[in-house]
Parts: sequence; C-alpha cells; structure tokens
Amino acid sequence: MNAKVSWLNDLTFVGESESGHTVVMSADREKSPSPLELIALGLGGCSSIDVVSILQKGRHAIEDCSVDISYERAETAPRVYTKIHLHFVVSGTNLSEDAVKRAVSLSADKYCSVSKMLDGKVQISHDYEIKTTNSSLGACPRID
Repeated sequence: MNAKVSWLNDLTFVGESESGHTVVMSADREKSPSPLELIALGLGGCSSIDVVSILQKGRHAIEDCSVDISYERAETAPRVYTKIHLHFVVSGTNLSEDAVKRAVSLSADKYCSVSKMLDGKVQISHDYEIKTTNSSLGACPRID
C-alpha cells in the first residue's frame, strides 16, 4: 500500500490515499484538522464502521450511529494521546443492549485496525448509549 503527502503552503499539506482520496491537514487548526486529530477521527470512523457492520449483519434495525471522541494528551513533547474515549450513540428499532454491547466490544477487541495499532500505547475506552423508538436505555457502562 502507498500514500503520499505533499506540501501546499505554510504548514498545510494534502494527503492522498492509495485509492485516490485526498485530505488536507495543517498545523493551523483554522485551516483543517491536524494530523493528530485525523488519528482520532480515524479511530472513531474505523470503530463506527465495525459497529454498524456487525449490527447490520445481525439483522438489527439500526437507523443511526455516531461516536463522540474525547481524549487526553501528554503535557510535554511529543504531545501524544494518552487516553481516548469513544462514546457511541446507536439508534434503531428494538435494539437490544446485548447486541450493541457485543458490537462495540468486537470492534474494540478484534476488528478495529486503528484501535489495534494504538493498543499498548494509548488507553482506549468505550461506552454506548442506545436510542430506540420504544424507549431510551440511557448511558451504558464503560467497556475498557
């Protein structure tokens, strides 16, 4: 696999993936996400893809999925992530807590490549909230 990053101007760069997609990144947070922010977004995207895919394959009536990502960074350089927390909000009809918990756990423990790449370097935790057309089960416990 190959990718390329090219300098645009100042401290702004464009990355091009092997599939031909591009993303702008910069040290200037007003212009675009930073490379470190893209790692957090990649983790959230990778995990969300897993959760939705697992629920769909289980024929659960999922209607929406989002993930709120919070993180802590080291105080000194390099200011790497030390902790990342993913809070999933999954919506659908008659979603069972067991199914959502299983999907989140499988992503964290087995399938998410980004999570596995960060494993042992960053403390990653997950929790979830289920919203159904029948009722809201509220926030569920963390899965560490």
